[in-house]
Amino acid sequence: MSANAKGALFALLAFGIFATHDVFVKTLGAEYSPIQIVFFSVLFSFPLAAVTLMRDAKPGTLLPRHPYWLGLRTIASVTVAISAFYAFSVLPLAQVYAILFASPLLITILAIPVLGEKVRLRRWLAVLIGLSGVLIVLRPGSEELTLGHLAALASAVGGAIASVIVRRIGADERPVVMLLYPMMANFFIMGAALAFVYKPMPIEHLGLIALVAAFAFTAGRLNISAYQHGEAAIIAPMQYSQIVWATVYGALFFNETIDQPTLIGAAVIIASGLYIVLRESRAGSSANTPVLRTRSRHETGTYLRAGPLLRLIGRHPDDRVK
Repeated sequence: MSANAKGALFALLAFGIFATHDVFVKTLGAEYSPIQIVFFSVLFSFPLAAVTLMRDAKPGTLLPRHPYWLGLRTIASVTVAISAFYAFSVLPLAQVYAILFASPLLITILAIPVLGEKVRLRRWLAVLIGLSGVLIVLRPGSEELTLGHLAALASAVGGAIASVIVRRIGADERPVVMLLYPMMANFFIMGAALAFVYKPMPIEHLGLIALVAAFAFTAGRLNISAYQHGEAAIIAPMQYSQIVWATVYGALFFNETIDQPTLIGAAVIIASGLYIVLRESRAGSSANTPVLRTRSRHETGTYLRAGPLLRLIGRHPDDRVK
């Protein structure tokens, strides 16, 4: 098996586990506030994260070199966590994924002011077509837009902001700082808000949240393995396999069916995202490859992001180029 084939296989497995993670989030969301789910997800993730972060042998403090950028990234990650968990709890799985898939399109736009990326006509057209796909999914005017739809959009926007900031400061900031701050922020902010929404949880539901943390950690590690084996241009499109899992899981566990507007809109968004990935993978088409470097999963701060982890173990593609 070729390296790219191994990478693609690891990525498909990772996103299958991530989709299973989201099924558990949706199941728990029927009973509990997303604040409570995020808090306990982070709580159970800390031991797994700590073992990984102990690998950072570089001397230094946990004070960030770019406090304002890191602060904005942390706010974005907290927003993504609460928004994504809420969206999954109230909307069909496939619809949430379709909206979240708009994140690479937003990254392409944000990369212009943040990274100085030059976006030419073809990528602009891809972005505009992809955003029209979001409108097809949301179909404003014919369907009532709910708080769940707004939450999914907020998650896509927040994920794009977090990803572009990682691309901006990732080479300078200690990986342990990049990984730890969003988790700590979610722990303290959700912990403070927990007093207003807390609902006692039986041991079996705590076990489900522990599984959520375990799934996120396992999928994150597999995603890292994918990028260690294969090229980013091969690995990044594997994220779209989640729509298949969402369709299957939605039908099996939640009696959900994917309606025609969602199907058409998702197809448009995915096609646009794939085009942008392919354009970035061509030499000279992108100076920063912001979409290829997103590691392909909306960031929630409840698991360790692949990019900083790859830097932590010295396997980041940018570092190898240098």
